Amino acid sequence: MEAELLDNPVAGHPALILRSPDFHSITEVVAEPVERQTPIGWWFLFIPSLALLSLLGVAVSWLFWEGIGIWGLNQPVGWAWDITNFVFWVGIGHAGTLISAILFLFRQTWRTSINRSAEAMTIFAVMCALTFPGIHVGRVWVAYWMFPLPNQMGTWPNFRSPLLWDVFAVSIYGTVSVLFWYVGLLPDLATMRDRAKTRTRQFVYGIFALGWRGSVRQWHHYETAYLILAALATPLVLSVHSIVSMDFAVSLIPGWHTTVFPPYFVAGAIFSGFAMVLTLMVICRTAFRLEHIITLRHFDYMAKIMLVTGTMVGYAYATEFFTAWYSGNPYELFTFLNRAGGPYAWAYWIMVSCNVISPQIFWFKKARTSIPILFVLSIVINVGMWFERFVIIVTSLHRDFLPSSWGYFSPTIWDVMCLLGSFGLFFTMFCLFVRFLPMVATAEVKTVLPQADPHWQPGPAREIHEREIPEIQTFKHHHVAEAHGDARARSRWSFQMPLLPRLPQGPYYGILAGFSTPTDLYHACERVRDAGFTRWDAHSPFPVHGISRAMGLRRSVLPWIVLGMGLTGAALGFVLQWWVHTSAYPLVISGKPFFTWPAFIPVTFEVAVLFGALGSVFGMFGLNRLPMHHHPLFQSKVFERASDDAFFISIESWDPQFDPSATGALLKSLGAHSVELLES
Repeated sequence: MEAELLDNPVAGHPALILRSPDFHSITEVVAEPVERQTPIGWWFLFIPSLALLSLLGVAVSWLFWEGIGIWGLNQPVGWAWDITNFVFWVGIGHAGTLISAILFLFRQTWRTSINRSAEAMTIFAVMCALTFPGIHVGRVWVAYWMFPLPNQMGTWPNFRSPLLWDVFAVSIYGTVSVLFWYVGLLPDLATMRDRAKTRTRQFVYGIFALGWRGSVRQWHHYETAYLILAALATPLVLSVHSIVSMDFAVSLIPGWHTTVFPPYFVAGAIFSGFAMVLTLMVICRTAFRLEHIITLRHFDYMAKIMLVTGTMVGYAYATEFFTAWYSGNPYELFTFLNRAGGPYAWAYWIMVSCNVISPQIFWFKKARTSIPILFVLSIVINVGMWFERFVIIVTSLHRDFLPSSWGYFSPTIWDVMCLLGSFGLFFTMFCLFVRFLPMVATAEVKTVLPQADPHWQPGPAREIHEREIPEIQTFKHHHVAEAHGDARARSRWSFQMPLLPRLPQGPYYGILAGFSTPTDLYHACERVRDAGFTRWDAHSPFPVHGISRAMGLRRSVLPWIVLGMGLTGAALGFVLQWWVHTSAYPLVISGKPFFTWPAFIPVTFEVAVLFGALGSVFGMFGLNRLPMHHHPLFQSKVFERASDDAFFISIESWDPQFDPSATGALLKSLGAHSVELLES
């Protein structure tokens, strides 16, 4: 039925979210895998993943004890499966940022159903990737020499080397990915906090939710921070695999020394990353009954992107051969002919079959919307992308300039264990993620529902009958005190944390009024603003479009904070490199001057992005006064729905216009279904 809807041009574009759900049903279906008892199927995936992870632990332990000679490395193949695995996992990690950042900047709303899982996949892939540079150096206990830290040798790393650019690029990419993921997760952590049934879950989710209240003022700075993070992550994701490719491209080895590598590597990374997202989403969609949230339309879009990037990768393969022939360099031409017809021809043709031929089936819509075909091809593509990295690395090394130096790389059992163990690490982390955190960005999915638009014209108003809404509270002081005591006794979020808000002086904190729809909230905000109130806020489970203007909020100052932090990071990164190479540890490299500023650009850029991202996240926390784990609003039992499907306006008692009776009557006249007076 869903596939027929995609094929019907008369029906128009099908909805991104099927079954016309309301806000609460979205929350229920996303939270259900986290809140229910651990299913047996989860254990069937988690235990084998944990077993594979134990293989990695055994292999790495033996590697530390015996040395990298346990691998199949030898002259002339000094890099093999270790760097192959590193480049493979870095590429897998690109899809998460592409989906979350680049598609967000292009306002592609279909990303909302898959971006959370793709971001988590990015983090776990970067964890796997960073494992291999850390263990392949041999003497792991002095790996800190790769970082710009003082050491007993009195040496500093060479900032003009792409290998050090790699250290900065991948580690900063992992850091920014974690920040991006956590910022997106923040509203959903508040949802899980408010739904928690046990004290432990309340405490853990509450700690990481930082006291998020879903206020419009918080959403105002939050959306700015998310936009800035997306803008910073977009050039970062393009730079990371470009820098990884420079590990090879700046060398003089035939097969590596080519300028096509940066765009070629980036296209291949997006290609393999989307294939892994597709693999995971097919499993999660079926296992957790998310067919109406992760639809065939999402798979159709992902398959189209894989078709485009797969074609780009195939074009790069052809370009390499053409460049080798056109250059007139016999060594370069021999390298590529050796790939296609030499001892590793089997690996080369597996690569071509998986990466170039198999994606062509995505020209057909029936293939793009067939779950079995998508699942099988997503695995086939990642097999091919692993072989691509293997072919690039090993076939360029195994036959040197002198025939007497030729060799053949054969992996050992320890190579295989490290590869399988990295998959164990990845799937173990992903299993833990889907078990304890929402795998779908609930707040973002709600924004694509038609009723999320405050200007949407609904039919008859939906009756809220999942939970009873208390009637308007009387405004006599002793009744308010009784209501407050009952709410505090019933509230599941009553423990206090160190950071407290500035509370109004007097017996009351203010008034909390509940509304049924974003439209009601939007128009009520306009009326409250026109009434002259200044100490008030609105609260919603997702950012309501245009409500910041309805409240009369000014633009956030966060961009200026980020600009200052970014310039500070760029200056520190550049000055550090200048000082190291001209004063602390001057090193003559190929007769170049000590101050070679073009070589300082990659690290300068990466550090600038890191500082900008930190400024964006922590600046947003500061402007939103987070963490704030205790707030008078949390004393209201009804307010727990602010992270689910209810909308509120809170007016503080220190507003000059505040009067308990008159303010309550105003909010009731604006359509509030409940009005509650909160004590300070």
